[in-house]
This record gives sequence, structure tokens and C-alpha cells, in this order.
Amino acid sequence: MDTYDSAGLTPRQRASSGLKDYFVGVTPLQKRLESVRRQNSFFPTPSRRKILQCSQLQEDVDPHKVAFLLHKQWTIYSLTPLYKFSYTNLKEYSRLLSAFIAAEKQKGLAVEVGEDFNIKVIFSTLLGVKGTQRDPEAFLIQILSKSQSSHEHREDKVLWTGWFCCVSGDSLLETVSEDFTCLPLFLANGAESNTALIGTWFQKTFDCYFSPLAISAFNLSWMAAMWTACKMDGYLATTEFFWSVPCSPQSLDISYAIHPEDAKALWDSVHKTPGEVTQEEVDLFMDCLCSHFHRHFKIHLSATRLVRVSTSVASAHTDGKIKILCHKYLVGVLAYLTELAIFQIE
Repeated sequence: MDTYDSAGLTPRQRASSGLKDYFVGVTPLQKRLESVRRQNSFFPTPSRRKILQCSQLQEDVDPHKVAFLLHKQWTIYSLTPLYKFSYTNLKEYSRLLSAFIAAEKQKGLAVEVGEDFNIKVIFSTLLGVKGTQRDPEAFLIQILSKSQSSHEHREDKVLWTGWFCCVSGDSLLETVSEDFTCLPLFLANGAESNTALIGTWFQKTFDCYFSPLAISAFNLSWMAAMWTACKMDGYLATTEFFWSVPCSPQSLDISYAIHPEDAKALWDSVHKTPGEVTQEEVDLFMDCLCSHFHRHFKIHLSATRLVRVSTSVASAHTDGKIKILCHKYLVGVLAYLTELAIFQIE
């Protein structure tokens, strides 16, 4: 896993002090976000969740775009609602963002966008990447390096990709007016400098704010249990857990690999509620794994910190890195990440 530098990825830090003061003073948005914060404080993390299912809306998904999203490592962020965003203006946004990146490059910023500023930006929708009909359409942004080859059919090189989505985000959708578009989950793949630039442009254009979305050990345990509960039709990847052991002078990592069929058998032995996962089952599942490990290696994993889980469905790291491996459960994974993103919004 790549190291994560939050200072280099927080768009707000790149804004001018005057612009920052302006954002802080936007009363309607702040009131609505405060409503979300109060709502989340009164309702604790759910003690049970439905097992991830393939959404009926996924039938509209472009299979080529979905294939492009899978098997890539994405860094995830939470995002406040976008003010006056319009899906009918995607071509204009492409033009404006291209010009903004070129202008920033000419200022001497270290932005990896290709030589001679030969770049272009493309906005496009991701139909079907939603949990309910009410969710806004997801959309994709790509920064491409224009080909300088004389060959007409040579494809442009993709330098950076990011996408915005809201999957089953009712708790946030209910709190904002029609002037705001709620896409609380943002995923980025590419140079961190480009991610920061995109964040700055969105902040200035749509009065929104990005924040890195870390994944706690508690939520990693939930992911491991839910993904183990998923029924796989094809290839099964090894189920892996990674724990970090703080020690001097450097930390020690413990890797715990389990055959996927063994992990599923363990889950089936503790799973008692058809169609859903409960907190009690998650705790029992993890306790059994830790007890088995202690029996063989005499190490108490409870004294360490879970930092990564990997299954046939997806892998996730506590530093906010996610890799989705199975198209069948794409929407289900995004629904859980959307939930985490909404809880983080202040």
C-alpha cells in the first residue's frame, strides 16, 4: 500500500484565505450539514445490515466502464453537497477544468499532466451506479494526455481518474434542497497532485469540501464479515487480514491468510440471521479468527490493530484505499462506503 499524505490531498489547504472565509459563511449549506451531523450523533452505527446484493439498477451499467473501475486501487474521500451542479453542463465542465489545469501547470506547480500541457479532461456519467432511483447519477472524470503520435488511432493515455457517487444515500438526500447535488463518495486513482487540483477546482466551482476518508478497524471487520457472506459464482481469492504491531524502532505487520472456503465455513457456523449481518456475528467471526491464530502462534491479535482486509469481493486499507474486485457486488460495496462518507461529513 502506498503511504498516504493527507496534507497533499486536502483541497481546502490550497484555497486562499478569502475563499476559505467565504465557504465558511455559506449559511444554508452549513445548516443542512449541521443537521446531518446531529442526525448521525443521535443514531449510532447500525447493529445489523443487509448482506450485499446486486442492485437491479446495475443492468444499466456500461460493462466497459465497470471493468475500468475494477481491480484499481482507489483513494476514497467524503464530499459535501455540490451547489448548482448540472449534468447538462458536463462538456462545459470538461473545457473549464482543462483550462484550469493548464493554467496551474504554467504557474510552475508540480502537476503530472503530460508534456507541453497536451491534456484534456472528460466528464461522463456512470449510469446504474446507484442503490435507489432517488440517488443522483454517478459521474466519472478522466485526465488524458493527448497522443503526439502520427498514428491516427493511437489512444490517449489516461493520467488520472476520479468518480463521484451516492449509493443509498437517503440520510443525506433528505437534508438538502434541490440546489445541491449529493455525491458524498469520491474515489481517485492517479497522482496526488492531480487529485488536489481537482479538489481545488470543485471547491471553487461548486462550493464543496473534500476530506480524506479513513476506514477504522471496526469498519474493516464489518467489511470482512459482509464480503465473506457474499455468494461468489466464479474465482475465489484468498481471504487475508493484516494487523499492525506497534514496536520500536519500526512497526511489525502480521499477515493472516485463510482459504476462502474455510473463511466461508467459519462464517456459516456463526451466521444465524438470513439475509443480514449483525454486530454480534461480526464480533464472533473475528473472535474465532483471533482465537485460532493464538492457538497456533501464541499471539494475541486483540493487542494489535487491524489495518487491511482482502476478500474475493474487495480489499480495503485503513488509510482509505479500496480495490473492488467483483462487479456483482460493486453497488453493495459503494453503499457501505457511502454510509461511511455521510457519517464523516461535518
